[in-house]
Amino acid sequence: MIINPASIALTIGSLLIAIITAYSAVIGIQIIWWWDIQSGSDRQLALERRTYLISAVLSYVMAFELVSLFLFVYTADHMHELFVGAMCAAGTLNVNDWGYPALVLKTLNFMVCGVWLIVNYVDNKGFDYPLIQFKYRLLLAITLLLIIEALLQTGYFLELRPDVITSCCGALFSTSAHSLAAELAHLPLNPAKIGFYLSVVLMLRTGIHFYITGRAVAVFSYFSVWLLLISIAAIISFISLYVYELPTHHCPFCLIQKEYHYIGYPLYAALFCAGITGSGVGVINRFTNSASLQGIIPRIQKRLCLLSMICYSIFTALASYPIVFSDFKLSGG
Repeated sequence: MIINPASIALTIGSLLIAIITAYSAVIGIQIIWWWDIQSGSDRQLALERRTYLISAVLSYVMAFELVSLFLFVYTADHMHELFVGAMCAAGTLNVNDWGYPALVLKTLNFMVCGVWLIVNYVDNKGFDYPLIQFKYRLLLAITLLLIIEALLQTGYFLELRPDVITSCCGALFSTSAHSLAAELAHLPLNPAKIGFYLSVVLMLRTGIHFYITGRAVAVFSYFSVWLLLISIAAIISFISLYVYELPTHHCPFCLIQKEYHYIGYPLYAALFCAGITGSGVGVINRFTNSASLQGIIPRIQKRLCLLSMICYSIFTALASYPIVFSDFKLSGG
């Protein structure tokens, strides 16, 4: 293991998160089995007191999990100078077999933890806690994911060896590489652009329709998740090329470096915020018939929808700026 304050902090943090969520999941199982809001028993009162505490603690834990994704990528990028062949986080994560699985799982956990925070917020708005069993069932799945993440991230940092020669991002995203990232990097330019901007238009169209009429909530939520996926592909496929002004540089990690004004941080923050809020609209929609939330959920959904559209618009503006105003042009672009 390379002794690094950031890696030590992330490792300890992930292990603590796993432990806290595991303990909370045990309480969650008790709530799933025995919760009865109509009961005045001692057990019910004890569960109510515990859920207040658990919800408060988990809110901070989940918030730290959101931040830890960016800290993890920053740490990986900061350590690239320690490894021969690495130019950014892409090479550092490729030093051993744990890096990219840890990143993928942290990204997934970023999304599900964000959705859990939305569900928890909505549940606390109802006097009878109508989402409480769903919330803790979701927590059980999240707990398993966070435990696996802690193991993967710990394995990654423990197996870092400074004498390892790794691959640079140019090799990882080249035509000769056999990976999903390499396939995304070499999508046809014009179809990729059309697919991205058409998806943006469809998301905004369905979002405005839902915001005005309150209908087609599922359609908007699906388009929001779809746009998140297509945006990641677009970053690798063509957006990064215009930022770097190089026709062969498809790396999604160099965007967070100083040479490119750290544009990756607001770009990814806006994208993931949009994805979480957009998907959250659909997740809480199943509870609109709850008596205590009938007038509350529609208002929260519209706020989430508006925030998702704003964040996607920010992402699209940041991604489009170099395409529109740069002198760099791609053939067929």
